[in-house]
Amino acid sequence: MPRCVFRLLPIAAFATVLLIGLVGPALAQSTPAPTPNKGDTAWMLIATVLVLMMTIPGLALFYAGLVRAKNVVSMLLQVVAIVCMVAILWVIYGYSLAFTSGGPLNDFVGGLSKAFLRGVTPDSTVATFSNGVVIPELVYICFQMTFACITPALIVGGFAERMKFSALMLFVGLWVTFVYFPIAHMVWYWAGPDALAEAATKLAQATGAAKAEAEKALAAVQADAGLAFGWGALDFAGGTVVHINAGIAALVGALMLGKRLGYRQEPMTPHSVTLTCVGAALLWAGWFGFNAGSALESAGGAALAMTNTFVATAAAALAWAIVEFVFKWKMSVLGLVSGAVAGLVAVTPAAGYAGPMGAAVLGAVAGVVCLFFCSAIKWLLRYDDSLDVFGIHCIGGIIGAIGTGLLVSPEYGGTGILDYVLKPGTAVVAPYVRDVQLMAQLKAVGLTIVWSGIGSIIIFKIVDLLIGTRVSPEAEQTGLDLSQHGERGYAYEH
Repeated sequence: MPRCVFRLLPIAAFATVLLIGLVGPALAQSTPAPTPNKGDTAWMLIATVLVLMMTIPGLALFYAGLVRAKNVVSMLLQVVAIVCMVAILWVIYGYSLAFTSGGPLNDFVGGLSKAFLRGVTPDSTVATFSNGVVIPELVYICFQMTFACITPALIVGGFAERMKFSALMLFVGLWVTFVYFPIAHMVWYWAGPDALAEAATKLAQATGAAKAEAEKALAAVQADAGLAFGWGALDFAGGTVVHINAGIAALVGALMLGKRLGYRQEPMTPHSVTLTCVGAALLWAGWFGFNAGSALESAGGAALAMTNTFVATAAAALAWAIVEFVFKWKMSVLGLVSGAVAGLVAVTPAAGYAGPMGAAVLGAVAGVVCLFFCSAIKWLLRYDDSLDVFGIHCIGGIIGAIGTGLLVSPEYGGTGILDYVLKPGTAVVAPYVRDVQLMAQLKAVGLTIVWSGIGSIIIFKIVDLLIGTRVSPEAEQTGLDLSQHGERGYAYEH
């Protein structure tokens, strides 16, 4: 070997050590944590404000127009006050109960690890439905806050014009704590796609005895989910969590408080269809944040949810109006906007799963069935659901939740159900089994009805025993605006 080669060996060895020293630490580092995309973040900020607009002023105006003039202020105040109170409860403990692990109670409710938003910073993130895609946790907190605010606000329409304001606020505080937060956890909480991908990757790489440990670790990640989510139930934006939940609570309230004075004996027509129409328009516009925002990204899934929110709503409004015309030979604005809301409710759980044509059919079915419940069934059973919360939100939510189990099938133009374990790091469409999926949907619907129904009965009874729930006959006759709040909605000149 030439002598010059021996002279170069120390230099080569030094270069090798230097290279290892520089490159080794970089190779040893794990894959950098994903960072939020500014486009996704901007869209979620907008969607959050849109959902708030659904409630105030949308729902507030929609309900205010439906009641008699002597109760218009009470409806506006109730909706706004509920939003304010629930927003505070959400950041104190609601977010933590809904979206953290609950340990031994994890099937039903989360824990208090993030009470008072402990550990949440402007830099903390949460997973979306795509591997490696995250959004700021504070944005997600605010987005989900708007869902928590609108759900109890929907309930007040069931017993409008007859409940004490103090009793209502006490009821809402207890209801979101023991009914809404647990149901949100049961339906929506899961470990996320990246946690599943990481555990599945380790399982694929494991051999021998390590494989059994990796299987246990993957099973633990899959089990870190709410009860209904573990069943495989699908609820894209709140068919069970928001609408069935609120609709059942509204029916319970209507039955326990009893009928309004003069119900079926004197006219109780909406005092301002104009306000209701404006409110419905704001609801529809805000619902794009509700549904498309639930994709958690500014991508194709949000576009699909937006499209479905257009077509299902339009189909439901037309279906309701056509049936109304067939039986009454007239189309009403109230019927048209009621149909639109029924379509919005029904498409909510299916918005990111169904194809546009499936969503249109779903909306049309909801329009007809909800009209039937708001007229024939309500008249037959003689309950006083003042603003048809049960007939539209609960029934529409049930139709949507069950329909989602069918329309998610690629055979009907749906997206299919994603599997994050089959090919770790990439979401792939899993085989669709109709009966299994429909059963999961039915179980989630039944769980929501039972939990909300029993919980609402207990809470209403507690509130009634503590402070009473219903205003006096004199106060009801005068109207809640003056008797409860000392204000008039309209100052007439005499």
